[in-house]
Amino acid sequence: MYAIVEIAGQQFKVSKDQRLFVHRLANDVDAKVSFEKVLLIDNGGALTLGAPAIEGASVEAKVLKHLKGDKVIVFKKKRRKGYKKKNGHRQSFTQIIIENIVASGSGKKEAAPKKEAAPKATKKADVEVETATEEVKPKATRAKKPKTEE
Repeated sequence: MYAIVEIAGQQFKVSKDQRLFVHRLANDVDAKVSFEKVLLIDNGGALTLGAPAIEGASVEAKVLKHLKGDKVIVFKKKRRKGYKKKNGHRQSFTQIIIENIVASGSGKKEAAPKKEAAPKATKKADVEVETATEEVKPKATRAKKPKTEE
């Protein structure tokens, strides 16, 4: 079973007992967090889609720790002008573990519902009569302008 959920503005494919890093959350360490914006749930081949989110579904997680990512160096330079600018950035992350995926949505929408097929023509004569009654309109053509020699 997996779900696609939106966490802190990004979409993640999550499953039970998965650890992942998301953008910094305001929750404390060891706090339980619930994400309500579940976009898709796959429960053993039974696909449930949201429009845009599944009502009543949620993903429950636990905050493990807060940390910073690797340093990213931003270096700007203009040649022959003597302009150099060096900047660094470290993104703040939160490590979470997915504890449970709750799929008790009342507004479930099945992915690609099967449509009933239209009744087929049983006789070959019926098909020929239907195609013979359609009118074929000729294409409109533009008259070509004669070339003049000078």
